[in-house]
Amino acid sequence: MSGTDKLTNKIEELSGKGKQSVGDATGDRDLQAEGKKEESKSNLKQAGEKVKDAFK
Repeated sequence: MSGTDKLTNKIEELSGKGKQSVGDATGDRDLQAEGKKEESKSNLKQAGEKVKDAFK
C-alpha cells in the first residue's frame, strides 16, 4: 500500500469518526449513519490494500 493511499484512507476514517461524534452529540442519526458508512468504507479499502500487499 502506498503512503498516499494509507494517508487518504486514514483521513477518510477519521472524518467518519468525526461525523459519528457530531451526530451523537446533536442526535442527528443521518450524520451518525454517514460517519459509520464512511469509516467502514475506509476500513474495507485498508483491508483490501493489505491483502494486495501480502501477495506482492
